[in-house]
Amino acid sequence: MCDALANSGIVVVDKPAGMTSHDVVAKLRRAFGTRKVGHAGTLDPMATGVLVAGIERGTKFLAHMVAETKTYEATIRLGMATTTDDAEGTEVSRASAALVDDSSIDTFISQLTGDIMQRPSSVSAIKIDGKRAHERVRAGEDVVIPERPVTVFAFDVLDRRRDEEFYDLDVRVHCSSGTYIRSLARDLGELTGVGGHLTALRRTAVGPFTLAHARTLAEIEESPSFSLTLDQALALSYPVLEVTEAEGADLAMGKWLEPRGLQGVHAAIMPNGQAVALVKEKGKRLSTVFVARPSTL
Repeated sequence: MCDALANSGIVVVDKPAGMTSHDVVAKLRRAFGTRKVGHAGTLDPMATGVLVAGIERGTKFLAHMVAETKTYEATIRLGMATTTDDAEGTEVSRASAALVDDSSIDTFISQLTGDIMQRPSSVSAIKIDGKRAHERVRAGEDVVIPERPVTVFAFDVLDRRRDEEFYDLDVRVHCSSGTYIRSLARDLGELTGVGGHLTALRRTAVGPFTLAHARTLAEIEESPSFSLTLDQALALSYPVLEVTEAEGADLAMGKWLEPRGLQGVHAAIMPNGQAVALVKEKGKRLSTVFVARPSTL
């Protein structure tokens, strides 16, 4: 029997430097021969690493994808601040980091760990009155984005390198979605008094999707295939709720089931291993949040 979702799935791309997330989508559209391609969690052109993309019905799943946390490896350069808080920006200040000591850095990093208020970079993709902040900056506007609460679960220094002027820190950051690593570099630079910016950024995980799932664009273009089927992606992202074939048929039609005392969203999986829907209890109903396999397919 033909699977209605055979042409739908998730592709985890190891994005190369120098490309926008939209550039990656364009290449995936050509590789998979479809316009129905979307991505979750924009990466700056300078950044590399995990970019999660949906193909065909996989694009519908992206809105429900669990990506509450992200993990990055980055290099922060102390001793210079830039307009964009990263190496692609124009230098705005410079001060020798020669006298910045390790104990002070560790103290400041601890202040940037946990539940904090963070001001996103003015060149972020955040929309202000319908227009992205970086577009307003390029148009000559002075943009200051209000602080917002984020959580930095871990901010670890992996390596330290010092020369006569700069102090480079290789770090690993595990944080809530919406945290800007460029802003951490900027704020660490401000705390040390010498300025700081990001010189390298690699995303190693978006929620449950990691570099272990990722393939390069060259590999994808040579052999287009999914990193995960839609069934696998739903089961990886949410706790599994096993349902009967009859219950699966009801969910496929958007019908609700009797509640079972579940907490949060679950992936409803039928006996054949196919994911039919994401479900959540609302009052006296176990109802669908997203139907992966609608009966109309």
